[in-house]
Amino acid sequence: MPASKTQRWKCICAYDGTGFAGWQSQARSNAVQDVIEARLAQIFHAPIRIHGSGRTDSGVHARAQVFHFDAEWRHGVDKLLAAFRVGLPSTIQVKSVRAVRADFHARFDAKAKRYEYHLQRGDADPFTRPYCWTVFRELDFAAMEAAAAVLRGRHDFRAFTALNGQGESQENTDRNLRRLDLVRKGRSIRIVAEAEGFLYKMMRSIVGLLVSVGEGKLSLADVRAILASKERTHRVLTAPPQGLFLVKVFYS
Repeated sequence: MPASKTQRWKCICAYDGTGFAGWQSQARSNAVQDVIEARLAQIFHAPIRIHGSGRTDSGVHARAQVFHFDAEWRHGVDKLLAAFRVGLPSTIQVKSVRAVRADFHARFDAKAKRYEYHLQRGDADPFTRPYCWTVFRELDFAAMEAAAAVLRGRHDFRAFTALNGQGESQENTDRNLRRLDLVRKGRSIRIVAEAEGFLYKMMRSIVGLLVSVGEGKLSLADVRAILASKERTHRVLTAPPQGLFLVKVFYS
């Protein structure tokens, strides 16, 4: 009897993070990872551990989260994808599955990530409200763009991370924010950011600061001073999670 061959599989999934405690499995919580692993256990009749490209916080969404797992599957990629489709809740979709080399790693091989944050000026409708930050005050869009230009590039972003007491105080907080663009369409503003990696709550902190600038609560001089201080301050707000989407993970 021929020996079985375990294959590494790379998957891209999307999820509505509203009802989940984030991506990463946690004790006594409803995480996206837990739901996918439970479905894989049903498919393969054995525990399967998946490894994601990174964490998303409670309430944060993803259009293209990447994960991998190892398993033997002899029925073709289409049937594996179909098995995901019939067994996952409507809030999670596995969009693609493909076989990859044995040493591929969803997290450690990732070169960069792109996030988008959605703002809505005024009262959003019921279909938009769960996926944006509704801001009722007027926003100075030009001032927000100027602040984004200050943050763009390589800096120490320690002032823009919420350290969670799990050793991250020793983490290197230098990041190259290679893209930070604001796209306005009607009453909506989309903030697009790319970096080789993001610190804990870094993106939501950047958005909170940009909104404070737009509302006139912070000046460009304040932005430069906060960045240079390398210290977290109450002046940097953390934007609510529902407006944030992980939209792409880059690999070489």
